[in-house]
Amino acid sequence: MTDLPPPKAGPRVSLPLNWFGVAPFLLFALLFLILPTMHIVLGAFRTPAGDFTLANIRGLFTASIMNAFWISIRISLLTAFLGCVAGFLIAAAVTRGGLPAPLRGALLTFSGVASNFAGVPLAFAFIATLGRLGFLTVILREWFGFNLYGTGFNLISFLGLTLTYLYFQIPLMILIVTPALDGLKREWKEAAETLGATGAQYWRMVALPVLWPSFLGTFALLFANSFGAVATAMALTGSSLSIVPIILFAQIRGDVLQDPHLGYAIAFGMILLTGIANLVYIVLRTRAERWVK
Repeated sequence: MTDLPPPKAGPRVSLPLNWFGVAPFLLFALLFLILPTMHIVLGAFRTPAGDFTLANIRGLFTASIMNAFWISIRISLLTAFLGCVAGFLIAAAVTRGGLPAPLRGALLTFSGVASNFAGVPLAFAFIATLGRLGFLTVILREWFGFNLYGTGFNLISFLGLTLTYLYFQIPLMILIVTPALDGLKREWKEAAETLGATGAQYWRMVALPVLWPSFLGTFALLFANSFGAVATAMALTGSSLSIVPIILFAQIRGDVLQDPHLGYAIAFGMILLTGIANLVYIVLRTRAERWVK
């Protein structure tokens, strides 16, 4: 009697267990990012009754809302520029300036904390430091006879909000540009010096062109980071400075014009601007990584 061959096993159904690890993230992104964004975009083109309309988009071109967008854009451009310049100089001094190695670790640790320090705590810190009765304001007046507010300075103003935003803009630039500076190959500098280039010529003709995409990409990211900040501005200036996030908050809450769909249109405009800025950052960051490789 011959032995029968063992029956062939049927096709195995393997469960995608690897996906379970990212399932919480995907669920979180769906509930708190994708679906709310779709709701805002659709709401910007709907009436309270649910009909399609362009009136909400036309409402963005009123004088008050356009002025708020212009103030927000100016603050975002200024803080992005100053943050990029100051952050780049600090990171270059630590990574390429021959400073003690422990200083690099301390700087990056502080930058990681400061870049996420915003909202009410940051506003309170600046009020306690540079407010009319702030620590630094009192020291300058009592010890040195210098009245900071006598010069026209006001923390609850365009300049005050700009200074406050720089507290997290500069550290964010340091965190992003430091790996790019580390990616500059030593051979490039040695080759430039062999050909007779000075240090300034090396930075102008070799290092900065390589870092330029990363610099511009980070500028776009800092612009988006500043443009969307609302908690710090609300806690610091209240309603005395009309920027887009504050007007959006008032519209969605419904205590001013009671038109949430106009708020959706304002949010839609913010999404477009920040989306373009982040897209520019991603594209330029990809180009910068190609140079480093």
